[in-house]
Amino acid sequence: MTGAPENKSKSEIVTAGLLVIGDEILSGRTKDKNIGFTADYLTAIGVDLKEVRVVPDDEPEIVAALNALRARYTYVFTTGGIGPTHDDITADAVAKAFGVPIDYNPRAVEILRARLAQTGGVMNEARMRMTRMPAGAELVLNKISAAPGFRIENVIVMAGIPAVMQAMLEYVTPQLKTGAKMLSETVRADCREGDIGTELGAIAKAHPDVMIGSYPFMDEKRGANAHVVIRARDPQRLAAVKADVEAMLKRVHALLAAG
Repeated sequence: MTGAPENKSKSEIVTAGLLVIGDEILSGRTKDKNIGFTADYLTAIGVDLKEVRVVPDDEPEIVAALNALRARYTYVFTTGGIGPTHDDITADAVAKAFGVPIDYNPRAVEILRARLAQTGGVMNEARMRMTRMPAGAELVLNKISAAPGFRIENVIVMAGIPAVMQAMLEYVTPQLKTGAKMLSETVRADCREGDIGTELGAIAKAHPDVMIGSYPFMDEKRGANAHVVIRARDPQRLAAVKADVEAMLKRVHALLAAG
């Protein structure tokens, strides 16, 4: 990371939505790698990713999704659609969503020209498309390709290429406010989900401020199994619920063993 995120309040909950843009994602031609990375990254810095939407390269679809997400969450991150081709329309859609004009950003042009001078590339009409940004936007730089993304109000627009997107996310991190980090513990159930469903529900009902989920998996030796994942911001609450889950599992194991 380029620096520590801004932390306004340890008790504040900071939320985010992620808008993944691209026909190639929906067709299956490109396998998305950005959702998982973004979720892990934001969780680690104290931002809760609450929603992910995937939309095609269609301006009305992008505008509608962006307006819905930016009104709902502290931040909206977008990936994809800021390249040099005709179907890279994210910047235009963002400008339309905010009701502002779009034009070539002088600093972005300067950055891209300098990069092309180093690499032997030529600044043509297609590459110039990557320097078009909505009025009032701030650049989001990246150390991989140099072509910048941008930020306007609470919307951060990033590339779809994973390495470039990650560099942009790192660049913008110090500008983000963050809240209390979500902590988690995982307990191996060593039984089936159906064996603990009722008991786990009772624990969840008794601790509404703690998130509890069960996730099945196949164990090579035991067959059907499950992990219980407990999530909370308060470490003491987390530890207390983990102890309740472990005690419950001991009781269930004893009943199963007794037949």
